[in-house]
Amino acid sequence: MSKTRKPDALEERLLCDPDVQRAFDELAPQYEAARLLIEARARAGLSQAELAQRMGTTQSAIARLESGRTAPTLRTLQRYAEAVGARLRVRVETS
Repeated sequence: MSKTRKPDALEERLLCDPDVQRAFDELAPQYEAARLLIEARARAGLSQAELAQRMGTTQSAIARLESGRTAPTLRTLQRYAEAVGARLRVRVETS
């Protein structure tokens, strides 16, 4: 279930540029994954520090994952899911 938000006026102007729109579209899956990670952690009632402790990593590593700036490996996603009491499912969809 994807939450959509309305772009503000600046975003609307920027997204009129085809190069900006293309870059935005390329990054969308990364940011969607980050949003899903944050939602899973919130459902588990964990802070970034608590999650990091469960995963044997640092809070700053969790922050990087949740910012969308770091693309996680499947193994990291599996560890994250286990730490929040969830199950990882990976799926490829055709449009």
